[in-house]
Amino acid sequence: MPGPTTPPTDSSLDAVRRDGTSVSVERGDALDLGRRMDGGVVLPGDDDYDTVRRVWNGMIDRGPAVIAQCATSADVGQALAWARERDLPVSVRGGGHNAAGVALVDRGVVVDLAPMKDIEVLAGEGAARVRVGGGVTIGELDAATQQHGLAVPLGVVTETGIAGLTLGGGFGWLRRLYGLSCDNLVSAEVVLADGRVVTASEDANADLLWGLRGGGGNYGVVTSFEFLAHPLGPDVHFAVVFHAASDVAEGLRFYREWADQAPDEISSMAVLWHAPEMDEIPAEHHGTPILTFLAVHSGTPEEGAAALSPLQAHGSPIADLSGATPWLEVQQFFDEDYPKWVRRYYWTSSYVTDLPDELVDRLVALNDQMPSHHSTIDVWQGGGASSRVASDATAVGRRDAAFMLGIEANWDDAEDDEANIEWARRVVAESEPWATGARYANFPGMFEEGEGPDFFGGTEDRARELKARYDPENVFDRNHNVTPAAAG
Repeated sequence: MPGPTTPPTDSSLDAVRRDGTSVSVERGDALDLGRRMDGGVVLPGDDDYDTVRRVWNGMIDRGPAVIAQCATSADVGQALAWARERDLPVSVRGGGHNAAGVALVDRGVVVDLAPMKDIEVLAGEGAARVRVGGGVTIGELDAATQQHGLAVPLGVVTETGIAGLTLGGGFGWLRRLYGLSCDNLVSAEVVLADGRVVTASEDANADLLWGLRGGGGNYGVVTSFEFLAHPLGPDVHFAVVFHAASDVAEGLRFYREWADQAPDEISSMAVLWHAPEMDEIPAEHHGTPILTFLAVHSGTPEEGAAALSPLQAHGSPIADLSGATPWLEVQQFFDEDYPKWVRRYYWTSSYVTDLPDELVDRLVALNDQMPSHHSTIDVWQGGGASSRVASDATAVGRRDAAFMLGIEANWDDAEDDEANIEWARRVVAESEPWATGARYANFPGMFEEGEGPDFFGGTEDRARELKARYDPENVFDRNHNVTPAAAG
């Protein structure tokens, strides 16, 4: 990956045009942009440049020419206009958590939404809503909504930005009862490539709202999201059950049957990985392949304990950490396993139509073969509310997969990059006979490798037509890109 740049002695900034040719930009010119903004700019050579340019994935080491820290939609418009006037590439950063590192563009302009932290809970008659700035993270939103006994369906790592999560779909612990994050998006404020600020809702620019619901960052910069919020907590029943290596295959076969019969109030996953060195797991299992059942029931802890008892009672667990758990702690459960800035991540995915015995056996073998014991194969339960959304209702098309395989290669040393990325791609290849052909946009398995796999599941043509309407010059291309449809 390209690294950071050092400002030349003549006070110019090393940049690149969208066509790939090098260009120098006067540092004073960039500082003038910052003075016109409520936020400001961070440039190479500034004391905080190396801190600000970091993103969660330790593999990503890019040196933007300008980081525009936007406090308002007007700031975003200023930054976009400045970049376009100079024909510089643009990327957009929300929480900076996307594993593929699309938040940063080397030698270009980063539109950084991190200062946009406003959260407003709009509780009233009917369904509650919450309005959220584009720089808010899951943990920040959870903390605000739980003060009102509410939750928005979000992801499962609290440092994830709500912007990228939602625009890519959004899988979490409430998906089977309330749908994906994008299904709960009711309106958004969007700055288009030409600087116009528009609202996307069912009543205004409904086609744009369609694209924002799972179409990625292809159509504009979303500076504000308005979500449905649902009653939840403060405690829920959280099942966390560990099984030994000898029981992994049989446990997956049980999980396949159990998940098919589970009610919508339960969202779960089965995780193949290697046992961490934690006191609750007997020492003889540390570092060995294991299977973990994880599930949340959205009702009261008492209802959840009864509903999840068959999952907890199965087989002979080596550890069971299940119980009534504050919702905020459930959301934080995975945080320690995903340290930012230092660990290296390559995530990909595959939706599968079933979990037959042959695929189970392949996944067990692949778990045994993973180069890093930090890596996981997450078998996300499908079905429920997220599967009943019409295939043409959002940019997320096919939703009928029985399971989604979240394939996470997580490791610490650069010398191990090739082995870990190859392993993740091998999991995709070996699950291919049962795959639907689509992948989850937030687990893309690509580092700016072009258009790549199908993230839309049959809605590609509509996505390209929408792109041609809202971003015909493909300004927002540093992502899992949708190319504009040709003028007809």
